[in-house]
Amino acid sequence: MSIPSVSYYHATVPERALSASLEGRRAAKVCVIGGGFAGLNTALGLAERGVRDVVLIEADVIGHGASGRNGGFVFGGYSRGEGELLRELGGERARALYRGTTDAVALIRSRIDKYAIDCDHRDAGVIWANWFRDPSCLQYRQRLLADHYDVDWQWLPQAELRERVRSERYHDGLFEPQAFHFHPLKYALGIAAATSRLGVTLFERTPALALARNGVHWRVRTPAGEIEAEQVVLACGGYLAHLRRRVDAAVLPIATYVMVTEPLGERLRELMTTDAAIYDTRFAFDYYRPLPDTRLLWGGRVSVLDRSPAAVKRLLYRDLLQVFPQLDGVQIDYAWSGLMSYARHQMPQIGRIDDCLWLAQAFGGHGVAPTTLAGEVLASAIAEDDSRWQQFADYGLVSAFKPAGFVGAQLSYWWAQSRDAWKDWREQAGRG
Repeated sequence: MSIPSVSYYHATVPERALSASLEGRRAAKVCVIGGGFAGLNTALGLAERGVRDVVLIEADVIGHGASGRNGGFVFGGYSRGEGELLRELGGERARALYRGTTDAVALIRSRIDKYAIDCDHRDAGVIWANWFRDPSCLQYRQRLLADHYDVDWQWLPQAELRERVRSERYHDGLFEPQAFHFHPLKYALGIAAATSRLGVTLFERTPALALARNGVHWRVRTPAGEIEAEQVVLACGGYLAHLRRRVDAAVLPIATYVMVTEPLGERLRELMTTDAAIYDTRFAFDYYRPLPDTRLLWGGRVSVLDRSPAAVKRLLYRDLLQVFPQLDGVQIDYAWSGLMSYARHQMPQIGRIDDCLWLAQAFGGHGVAPTTLAGEVLASAIAEDDSRWQQFADYGLVSAFKPAGFVGAQLSYWWAQSRDAWKDWREQAGRG
């Protein structure tokens, strides 16, 4: 049986009428370019602050990119580790940046309630499961988060973890109780609908072709029209718009892979007695979560290659069986890949890059909460002249060294995979 070319997320959203494409000329106070989480949250944040003269344009459809394709984990933090942030910024600044993401988790929860967004959210937490017997990485992170970030992740002894996750693969774990998981595309569409109800104008199938100064304003050209705006926000993620060379040069579009099984019925509870989402302690980790229709969503790996559904299935199926060999023979109904934008410093690039020109990109594989934070930071900057965006000044537009950066990123990932494999082999050999 062939795998459909659409993702599980796209296959399970209600049919809707697309927003119109832009035709002719428009004027706006703010033009947001990009209909993913960063752009949508910026537009919604502006509308909530009373700025309704906002136009958002999306080259494809709302949530087309990583925002509608990701694993659906909603938790705090960034791709850059908490220890690195602490060393680079010091305690106060690192804590403020991290707190922004945990506040964003709470904001996402409140928006789901406020705007009645049906996005299959499960308030069940997230488990960080140790692939290795050595518990030091868990101990270090638990202590670091408690001592420097005022965050309490609960220890899960091996017996308790294996009661929740029926796999011999894991040892101890940590449980993040404030985290949750959801259907990201339904959430993106819900945010878009709320934004539209508040007066923001959304245009789909409207790529930005050029961006240029027009006196004190910016002019955004599209295939069938143009927008003249006082302020512009670039929020294109891994699907680069080619509007500013130094913006595109600062990120690598990197693919990640996801697949979804057939409905498992009662078999799902033979694998997991928890509704939590799970990822493991390897650099090249797996992540997965139970879905409301008893399917298992499974994701992992990063690559410079945006592979076909059949190729994604081949790669991830092997990973699945390492954790749950009892699923050998299970049918995979959906598999897909998507592009994320990564910066060399592994942090989002958020802020002002020119007079009245703003940027939100490079959220990597940890973007649901940080994109929400970015939207709040930029909306507050534009509407209220808030300077919080300057907190991200240390993580600006550094070159990604393309095309050599793609080679370097892939080699780095393979090297990390090999280190994980070597550590695993040593532990297995030591047991023998």
